[in-house]
Amino acid sequence: MKILGLSCLYHDSAAALCIGGSIAAAAQEERFSRTKGDAGFPAKSIDYCLKSAGLSSYELDAVAYYDNPVLTFDRWIHNNASLGEESYGMIGLTFEELFSSKLWIHKLTENHLGMFCKTGKLLVTKHHVAHAASAFYPSPFENAAILTADGVGEWATTTIGIGNGNRIELLRQMDFPHSLGLLYSSFTAFCGFKVNSGEYKLMGLAPYGKPVYSDVIKRELIEIKPDGSYRLNMDYFSFDKGPMMVNSRFSELFGGPARIQEAEITKREMDLAASIQQVTEEVMILLAKTARKLTDAENLVMAGGVALNCVANSKILRENIFRDIWIQPAAGDSGGALGAALYAHYGHFGAERTVTARDAQKGSFLGPDFGSVEIKSFLDSVGAKYTEFPDNAELYRKGADAIAGGKVVGFFNGRMEFGPRALGARSILGDPRNPDMQERLNVKIKFRESFRPFAPAVLAEKASEYFDIDKESPYMLFVADVKHERRHSFSIDDHNSSDGASLDMLPIVKIARSDIPAVTHVDFSARLQTVSKEDNPDFHSLITEFYKLTGCPVIINTSFNVRGEPIVCTPEDAYRCFMHTDMDVLILEDFLLLKEEQNASGGSNEDWRGTYELD
Repeated sequence: MKILGLSCLYHDSAAALCIGGSIAAAAQEERFSRTKGDAGFPAKSIDYCLKSAGLSSYELDAVAYYDNPVLTFDRWIHNNASLGEESYGMIGLTFEELFSSKLWIHKLTENHLGMFCKTGKLLVTKHHVAHAASAFYPSPFENAAILTADGVGEWATTTIGIGNGNRIELLRQMDFPHSLGLLYSSFTAFCGFKVNSGEYKLMGLAPYGKPVYSDVIKRELIEIKPDGSYRLNMDYFSFDKGPMMVNSRFSELFGGPARIQEAEITKREMDLAASIQQVTEEVMILLAKTARKLTDAENLVMAGGVALNCVANSKILRENIFRDIWIQPAAGDSGGALGAALYAHYGHFGAERTVTARDAQKGSFLGPDFGSVEIKSFLDSVGAKYTEFPDNAELYRKGADAIAGGKVVGFFNGRMEFGPRALGARSILGDPRNPDMQERLNVKIKFRESFRPFAPAVLAEKASEYFDIDKESPYMLFVADVKHERRHSFSIDDHNSSDGASLDMLPIVKIARSDIPAVTHVDFSARLQTVSKEDNPDFHSLITEFYKLTGCPVIINTSFNVRGEPIVCTPEDAYRCFMHTDMDVLILEDFLLLKEEQNASGGSNEDWRGTYELD
């Protein structure tokens, strides 16, 4: 069966195609539209998925949508009815969007695809069923507990379920407005970051602070029960009434108004980040323990936006509640497209499921790829200077030599990643041993805050020599501590001001905290990617060449984009980013470009930072 899954009209729209239960293609709309978090109908993603498989829309057996619009409408009605006059702001904000598009997703689909499948019908799943399906069906488990948590989908915000063979059952559910995801996003907004993208920043900021507000949060904002269920005190929040996440009472609770975007980050924001991170971890651990009790399953799968909190994931892992954990790499709304397609295949049509030792996610390399002829034609059209390497071994030796020499290398290879993480197909690479590399990549390449940490990509077979981890982490969804023998003496307390109100972050970033300082966070942790030959042989080969040169099996891996830009999709995107930043080298499949050889007319002297919205 050929099933197309869709997620759209909320944030991070996507399409996914499954053929016979195998994931054939998946991509986020933002990668094609170049609008970060694009919420529109995923027309370009759909077209890519069908074209990649050589299918027409009529050849599809089903099209499945990741949300039930009728239940979402039910929540909208009940929420506004309960608010009375306070609902006017929310009605004005959402009425047109709801009634012009979300309730008519079947018409939007039909308008784009025409007679879009053999039945001509659009299937819908519940939002958290789609999340659950995206986590369980690609996992390497025949049986597993399922934990999903996000902002909200229809009514649900958090669910616990069980997966057996080809069946999924949700056992418990928490409903809007009580949402762990919206609680975390409220702190994201209050600390001056953008909701639905700045949560990563808040997580990265947390180790700079202390959880001094944790008790206040648990006393005033959230009531947490022993089984992990919780209730928010809505007297402090306004996300149910309009576009603002919190109200003036929230500000009074934490000593003043929210930080303005781009303003100096103070000790208060650092401590708030540390505090909400600690509370989130506490809730997730309790939920995981309840999931184990309810299901008696030895393994856990996770999805929903909260499952992208790799620090919380690692705390669950270290509690040894489950034998193993697998998390959907596209855990947010984009992964809902994949979950909808898989649930239609297994849950609706009842297909049998075959489980393999490795997961069925295919490394999450599910997006477009580009051939040498196409890339060469583009490079010639813009007058780029390049060298072609038919022998990839020589090309990767050149790339590794550049990285070892302190160069920043853009790496564009194979099918684009599905999900928010660059995993070695659309990546910017650097030397983790260089203590200046974190600041350089953040300020000169990514145009973003200097404190934000970078991920180490390590040869899977060498990971235990540098990090305290005994499982693979191919999708950057777990953190691991750098081994003690590789650390250098460091304490963040030494850098607090005398009154404890401020912290000079830039000098801290430059301190060599370990043998691999550019990927070692201030708490000696690292958001780890283990790279195997099976999942990504080309990236593994490049890191192997770096290891041969330096004796270090680790490199910096960050996404190929600048701040506010989606990860690059096409050779044109990659070349443009290369030319507008201080990147030194670009590897485009078989081609190597050196910045020093390029014509300045490519735009390298322009300020590109105003092109994209701040994230």
